[in-house]
Amino acid sequence: MNRTASFRLVIAAGLVASLLSACNTVKGAGRDVESVGRAAERAID
Repeated sequence: MNRTASFRLVIAAGLVASLLSACNTVKGAGRDVESVGRAAERAID
């Protein structure tokens, strides 16, 4: 699996997890997406 495909998989999994996490506010959803982005960056590096 190439790097781009891995990145997309991590992002997709993070978005699904974020949507399923029962976050009730837009601010909380933003934090969830931000944390997924940080995790994806760490996974790629």
